[in-house]
Parts: sequence; C-alpha cells; structure tokens
Amino acid sequence: MNVMMDQGRKMMEFSKQVLEKVSFDRRLFRKELMKARRWMGQSDQLVLKAWCLATFGHLYKDVILEVFQTTMTA
Repeated sequence: MNVMMDQGRKMMEFSKQVLEKVSFDRRLFRKELMKARRWMGQSDQLVLKAWCLATFGHLYKDVILEVFQTTMTA
C-alpha cells in the first residue's frame, strides 16, 4: 500500500511539472491534463483539479472544468 501511495505522489508531481511546462499552449495543456487524469485515482484527481484551478484557473478554467467534468461523472 505504501508503495502505491509513493507512486501516486510521484505521478502527481510529474504531472504538475509537465503541466507547468506546457501551460504556454492551450491545446497542449488540455492534452497533458487529460493524460494526467487517466493515470490517477479518484482522490488524486480531486487534488490535481484543485491544484490546476489554483495555478492555471486564470488562463484555462474552462479547459480544466471540462476535462474534470468528464472524469467525475464517469
């Protein structure tokens, strides 16, 4: 269990780094955000969504809400 949590934490940090690097391009940001959410469990998705809204909400709020709307209802 501890290994899974550690892997989840590493994936979260990796996803954040990727999103920061592609944040200059709306299309790339959306693509990478969709990939990141597929790799994560439900609780990690909520954490990532909150981080994305806090960090990039001023630029991509509509993209973030769209990507996570499909995730949260699935």
